[in-house]
Amino acid sequence: MLSRIAESLYWVGRYVERAEDTARILDVHIHRILEDPNVEEEAECRALLGVMGVPVPDGDLDAARVVKILAFDASDACAIVGSLMAARENARGAREALSSEMWECLNVTYNSLGAQVRHASSVGPHAFFQFVKERAAIMAGLAESTMPRDDGWRFLVLGRSLERVDMTARLVFTAFGHPDASPDWVTTLRSCSAHEAFLRTYRRGVDSSSAAEFLLLDRLFPRSAFYAIGDAERCLAELRPSAGRSGTEDEARRILGRARNELEFAHVSELLADLPSYLQSLQKACALAGEAVGRRFFRHTAPVEWQREEVMGA
Repeated sequence: MLSRIAESLYWVGRYVERAEDTARILDVHIHRILEDPNVEEEAECRALLGVMGVPVPDGDLDAARVVKILAFDASDACAIVGSLMAARENARGAREALSSEMWECLNVTYNSLGAQVRHASSVGPHAFFQFVKERAAIMAGLAESTMPRDDGWRFLVLGRSLERVDMTARLVFTAFGHPDASPDWVTTLRSCSAHEAFLRTYRRGVDSSSAAEFLLLDRLFPRSAFYAIGDAERCLAELRPSAGRSGTEDEARRILGRARNELEFAHVSELLADLPSYLQSLQKACALAGEAVGRRFFRHTAPVEWQREEVMGA
C-alpha cells in the first residue's frame, strides 16, 4: 500500500473519532453547566479548554464561546467541524481504498455541516452533537461492513484506536474534578455510551472507583482505554508481523505495549491515587506512538530541486 493512502486512512480514522469524542465531551460539560446551579460557568469552561489542550483565550469565557472554539471552528482540525472537514479531505485522497458508501457518508456529513451549525446557533448545540455522534456511528458501521480486512483497514483502525485512548483519558479527566459525585460519573459513562454496559457488568450504583475501572481497565468494552490500546497494538503487529530475536523493532508497538502492560496489571486503587498524572502519561504514550507511526509508515521525501549548472566553455 502506498504510504500516501495509508496516511490518509489513518487520519480518516483519527479525525472521525476526534469529532465524535469531542462532541461527547462538550455534551457532558454543557449539560453540567445548564443543569447544576452550583457550577461556576467560567471556571468550568476554562477547565474544559485545559482538558482539551486548547490555550485559554483572553477575556470572559462562557459556554457559547467554548462551543464556538471547540465545535464550530472550521480552521482548526481539533474542533468538530474542522475534524470532519479534514476527514473528508483525507478520504478524497484515498477514494480507491474506501467503499463508495463510506465516501458518501463523509461527503453528506461535510455538505450538511453549514446547516447544522446554523441550526445549533439558534436552538442550542445538543442537536448538533447528536448529529455528529450519529454520523460517526454510521461511518463506523459502514467501515465494519464494507472494508476488507487488509492493510487499509488496519491503518483506519489504528488511527481510530489511538485517538480513542486519548479521548477516553480526557473524558475520565472531566469527571475527576468531582471524584465523589456519582452524577458526574454517570454523565461521563453516558457520554461514552457505557452506562448501560456498566450497570450490566457491576449491577450496582456508580462510584468513582468502579467507573474509572470500567473506562480504563475493562477487557470487553470497546471504548475502554485497555481495549482500544489492544486494538492499536494488534494492528501494528499485523502491519509488521516479524520481530527480531531481541524483540520488536517497532517503536510505536513498544510504546503501546508498555502502556498496555501498565493498564493490564494496575489496580484501580493505584490509578485513583494519582489519576491526573496517570492520564497524562497515557495521553503522552498515544502522542509518542502516533509520532512513531508517522516516522515508520508515512515518510515524506523532500522534492528534488533541479539547478542549472554552467557548462564549461559555454
